[in-house]
Amino acid sequence: MSSHAEINKISTDEAIRLFLAHLSGERRLANKTVIAYQNDLSHFMGFMSTHMGRTLKLGDLAKITISDFRSYMASRRRGQNAISASSLARNLSTLRVFFRYLNRRWDIKNNAVTLIRGPRLPKRLPKPISVEASKALLAAPSPRPTSHWESARDTAVFTLLYGAGLRISEALSLTWADTNIGDSLRLVGKGNKTRLVPILPIIRDAITEYVRAYEDAAAHQKIFEKDDALFRAKRGGPLRPETIQKNIRLLRVQLGLPHTTTPHALRHSFATHLLAGGGDLRTIQELLGHASLASTQIYTDVDASSLIRIHQTHHPRS
Repeated sequence: MSSHAEINKISTDEAIRLFLAHLSGERRLANKTVIAYQNDLSHFMGFMSTHMGRTLKLGDLAKITISDFRSYMASRRRGQNAISASSLARNLSTLRVFFRYLNRRWDIKNNAVTLIRGPRLPKRLPKPISVEASKALLAAPSPRPTSHWESARDTAVFTLLYGAGLRISEALSLTWADTNIGDSLRLVGKGNKTRLVPILPIIRDAITEYVRAYEDAAAHQKIFEKDDALFRAKRGGPLRPETIQKNIRLLRVQLGLPHTTTPHALRHSFATHLLAGGGDLRTIQELLGHASLASTQIYTDVDASSLIRIHQTHHPRS
C-alpha cells in the first residue's frame, strides 16, 4: 500500500498515462477505444481542476464527492459541445474503469463513482446479419492480396466470433496454449467473468489450419511461449482489433453485405441465430458471458422484430 505522500508524487497525467498503457498493452483494446478513454479522462480532469480551483493531485481523486461527479455530468450535457446521453453513459463507464484501476494499483478508493446513476438510454436492438451473410463472410477469400496464413488467421477469428459468440477482445486474447483446443474453451471475459464455451469442429479446424499455415511460413521461425498471443500480425506482433475490423469492412463491400456487418455483429448473429433455432435464453446468457439475463433478453426483441419484418414482406395480405 502506498503512503499518501508517495501517491501525491505521482501526477494525475502520469496515472492516466499508465492506465492507458494498461488498456493498450495488457487489455489490448483498440487504439480508437483507448483514445476515447483518453478524451473522457481529459475532459474530467479539466473540469475537476476548474471546479475545485486547483490542479488535482492523485490523492485528491479519492475525495471527489457524488455532488462533484453530478456537476461534471451536468456540464457535459450543456453548451455548444454538449454530448449525447449515450456518450455520457460511455464517459461514466470510463470513469468507473479508471477508478477501479486506481484502487487496484494505488489503493485509491472512491465509492462515490459507483453510486452515480447514468442517463436513461433508449433500448437499442443489436444488429445481427443473416445466416447466409454470416456463412458468406466465413467462406470468402481474403479481401486483399495476402499470404495464406493471414487469410487462415482471419477465417479462424471470424469463426470464433460467429461460431462461439466471442467478443473480438476475447478471440485475440487466446494464446499458443490454446492451439490444442478441445471440445470447450475456458475464457475470462468482461468483468473478469469466467465461462466455458463449447468449440465446434469447424472452429478447431480453422484454428488448426491457421497454426499450420503460420508455422509453415518461411518468415515465421520464432518459437512461441504458451502465453504468447495466438493470432499474429503481419510484422510478427500480436494481432490488433483494427486489422480484423478493417478486413471485415473490405469484405462487406466485396460481398455487398450491410454496413452493420462488423466483428461484434457476428457475436450478435451467433446469439440471434441460436435463439431462432430454439436455444433457450439462460443457455445463451452463459455462452455470451452476460452477467445478467436482462442483457440477453434483448435478443428476444431482435427475433420478434425479424418475424414481424418477414410477415410484413411475405404475407399475402401485407
